[in-house]
Amino acid sequence: MKEIEITVPVNLELSKKELFDLVARAMGITPESVSEAIIVRRSLDARGKNVLYRLKVEGYKKGEEPTHRYKEPTFRNVREGKRVVIIGAGPAGLFAALKLIERGYKPVILERGKDVHQRKADIAKLSREQVVNPDSNYCFGEGGAGTYSDGKLYTRSNKRGDIYEVLNHFVFFGADKSILIDAHPHIGTDRLSCIIENMRHTIVEHGGEYHFNSRVVDFIVEGDLVKGVKCIDGEEYYAEHVILATGHSARDIYRLFSKNGWKIESKGFALGVRIEHPQSFINKIQYHGLYQPYMPAAEYSQVAQIEGRGVFSFCMCPGGILVPASTSSGELVLNGMSNSARNSKWANAGVVVSVEPSDVIGYEKYGELALMEFQSDIEKAAFLYGGGNIKAPAQRMTDFLKGKLSSGLPQTSYHPGVVSARLDEILPGFITTRLKQALYIFDRRMRGYITPEALMLAVESRTSSPVRITRDTEKLHHQTLKNLYPCGEGAGYAGGIVSSALDGINVAKQI
Repeated sequence: MKEIEITVPVNLELSKKELFDLVARAMGITPESVSEAIIVRRSLDARGKNVLYRLKVEGYKKGEEPTHRYKEPTFRNVREGKRVVIIGAGPAGLFAALKLIERGYKPVILERGKDVHQRKADIAKLSREQVVNPDSNYCFGEGGAGTYSDGKLYTRSNKRGDIYEVLNHFVFFGADKSILIDAHPHIGTDRLSCIIENMRHTIVEHGGEYHFNSRVVDFIVEGDLVKGVKCIDGEEYYAEHVILATGHSARDIYRLFSKNGWKIESKGFALGVRIEHPQSFINKIQYHGLYQPYMPAAEYSQVAQIEGRGVFSFCMCPGGILVPASTSSGELVLNGMSNSARNSKWANAGVVVSVEPSDVIGYEKYGELALMEFQSDIEKAAFLYGGGNIKAPAQRMTDFLKGKLSSGLPQTSYHPGVVSARLDEILPGFITTRLKQALYIFDRRMRGYITPEALMLAVESRTSSPVRITRDTEKLHHQTLKNLYPCGEGAGYAGGIVSSALDGINVAKQI
């Protein structure tokens, strides 16, 4: 086998014959001597005069067997298997359940929200009527927060586990095969909900259980073991092992741990704004004026170190829209999402500043929950500055840099609407001063990034969990509750769909 790099124009789709010809030329053999050519990576290169795809290809000669990275999973009938309660049906919980079924264990999934179809009605009501269902929204419900945030699958580090297992599982359940090779793979919200539903059907068909509208409110504990859980409807579920995969917005779970003295710790997160540009501006900048309609909507990733803290773009959504991700009334949280086609006329990204416990003054009385309460207070301030509903306080980027109120605001994809506000009155000074410095750095790298047509909206705060539920580094169970397995973003051990899925798989393997 030989690994080869090939460049092709973005608008050219290679036939198998053309790919074999290119591989044969690179290997110095005839096309007839090539047994297989497999594209393993595709990345966009817009640095030169032409916009190209760079393809990493594995070429095999006759007589050589391709190295297969993946075998389709074999799921067992687990109706009589040992029960494992899984709290949360996001990526950590779902992939833990799938791995358990492969190993013969019966997952019992308790999801506080609704299934993907019923969840859509609550999300629509949130945008139209400003009514927040605390258990069914953009963060809570089947599939977790990632289901309505584009389905980005950017993790490429194998330190946590085999990312190809996760990506191939998504393909197995209905995702496009392009996610296996793209440098920045995404599924799209419009497709991800069906994939999540396919996962559920497989879990149930093989003997697993799902219980929606089942918010866990307490654990049944004897000594240092969790014997079961209690749900808000009074139901109790018992099992030898419990996986806690509740996501980064389950503040009630953090408060439950704090009240009972179960070990948790404060953890840094990131706080800032959503920045929205016309997609045409980002296309022009990133493609150096060479953009053509057949090219994918341009994206960007920026990071800077300012006064000892990272400032970075986060969850960038080319051709996307802005959505309200609040999980309680009286707070405002923003997020971005996009469908598979990424064909909206806007681009948005979180631009956020790292926050550490030492940055937050006056919250010491909350102990391990200090950063969570700080996060909550910022979201409440954004809600009030937006007018006491879910309209978003917003400011033109140029006015934010000048420290002045915007007299008028550009169009936005944010359906509930925007209100002109000074964002430096909502965000603390240590955030806004770093944001301002970073924006000038971003503009030097992307000429035209700073523009009156760029809109900054508050607040982007649910970047990761502000609390870590501590666990044994090898066995992965909680440090004091020996059969409770905190995992995923909510436990503070992951930062996206793929890393959460891998954490769920690792926890299932430990069980």
